[in-house]
Amino acid sequence: MNLDHIAETYVKLVLAVGEHDESYVDAYIGPAAWRDDAKTQAVSLNALLAQADALIAHSKSLPPAPQDQTERHVFLGLQIAAVRAHIAFLNGTVLPFDEESKVLYDAVSPTLTPADLDKTLAELDGLLPGEGDLNQRLSHYNKQFEIPRDKLDAVFSAAINEARARTRRYIALPDNESFSVEYVSGKVWSAYNWYKGNSHSLIEVNTDFPMFISRAIDLASHEAYPGHHVFNVLIENELVKEKGWIEYAIYPLYSPMSFLAEGSANYGIEVAFPHAERMAFEKEVLFPLAGIDPEKAERYYQIQAVLQRLSYAGNMVAKRYLDGEIDRETAINMLMTYSLSDAERSAQRIRFIEKLRSYVINYNLGQDVVQAYIEQRAGTQDQDKRWAVLTDLLRQPKSASMMLT
Repeated sequence: MNLDHIAETYVKLVLAVGEHDESYVDAYIGPAAWRDDAKTQAVSLNALLAQADALIAHSKSLPPAPQDQTERHVFLGLQIAAVRAHIAFLNGTVLPFDEESKVLYDAVSPTLTPADLDKTLAELDGLLPGEGDLNQRLSHYNKQFEIPRDKLDAVFSAAINEARARTRRYIALPDNESFSVEYVSGKVWSAYNWYKGNSHSLIEVNTDFPMFISRAIDLASHEAYPGHHVFNVLIENELVKEKGWIEYAIYPLYSPMSFLAEGSANYGIEVAFPHAERMAFEKEVLFPLAGIDPEKAERYYQIQAVLQRLSYAGNMVAKRYLDGEIDRETAINMLMTYSLSDAERSAQRIRFIEKLRSYVINYNLGQDVVQAYIEQRAGTQDQDKRWAVLTDLLRQPKSASMMLT
């Protein structure tokens, strides 16, 4: 076996696993015949485990790859190990939260306790109007920043168009790249990018809850530009079509690829919209489109910045809940206390955790690792350099440990 053969075998293995878990294959742009074969060949989980073990052994026995493919070999090895771990999970092997995240995403979230969040909660107590329960005060405050449903498409479309214009100044994209937006309900996520191939994405936005004005740019950048849509377009055109690295024709959701995808999509918000530029665009365009008073923007985003420091609370709750330390009701109450989400959104978050488990670390820890990687190489002030390093990272995927070395 050479590296290309291992890559092909890996793609077929992921497709076979996808027949046991319909959420596993997030995107596939490879040969249709391989997908058809996977649907017609019922391979047991035990047999897939054996295939994964053999593929890992073959990958480890390869001679050193050419210099321009060394990182490709390392990244593929981590992807294969993650496939094996997910097969084992489907077959009944449930790992502790940290062990699971390490083998699936090549990363472990920092240990956090409620006491670590108390200082941030105290700061918010001084920022939010009113007295009493902090969660209720935040919910009441946030109501004035909800985008009316009949204005959601106009606001979200304006945010996407601006994010696209900013991204295309720095990243060369195919002329035919495109996306469509649909509004859905009954999902555990707030938005999702479904990559369809040929440089096209479908972006679904969940309308179960009203969208806050801060989420318009966040989701436009995260799901589209320079986030998931751009990442997938670059992978398809530069890695699959130009280099023939067929392993990138498939995206297994529970894999190191997701750590980079979610982390770069989150940090890409800041790259595309530095704070001062974001505030100007929000005040001049998005707030008026949503019918929200632009004079309230500065205070609102001051509070949002403090709330961001609570992001790891979700990891803390997920770990305790999935490791059996707390029950579901306690987990929801902890999210209400330490993430300050209301009861309904906290329940939705628990459904997300139940479905995607340790995937939650990819958003905050992923963002922090990608941010550190980029800023070590480009600093924080030179936009040209930040865009260049971000683009190179999307074109040459690295796992968490690869970014930290």
